[in-house]
Amino acid sequence: MLDHLGVQVADVEAPLAFYLEVLPPIGMREAMRFPHGDSVVVGLSGLDGVPGFRLSPAAGSEARELRVAFRAPDRVAADTVHEAALSAGADVPHAPREWPTRHPGYHAVFLRDLDGRNVEAVHHGS
Repeated sequence: MLDHLGVQVADVEAPLAFYLEVLPPIGMREAMRFPHGDSVVVGLSGLDGVPGFRLSPAAGSEARELRVAFRAPDRVAADTVHEAALSAGADVPHAPREWPTRHPGYHAVFLRDLDGRNVEAVHHGS
């Protein structure tokens, strides 16, 4: 249903480095980059190569809570995101596990990015 999601950040390069360190297990990579004022907008993609998650410079100083869930191809990938997040020093409020209250097979890890946003890697197994 979504074409892409843009997230405003205080400094594009810092969260970009974080996402590229923590989310490669789900295929996350830089897919596009273009100038925007004194900064850049960076589009990240998953395995499909479509830059559906974009980081851009903040228009103001206010930040609001955001939860973004990235689809993991399997449980191992979600678990590997967890390991990468811990290695990167990320806050991980919920280690990977199945969340049967959402639906059977919902296996996810929840972490916080550098701006405190709730990031999830989820596999919808059966």
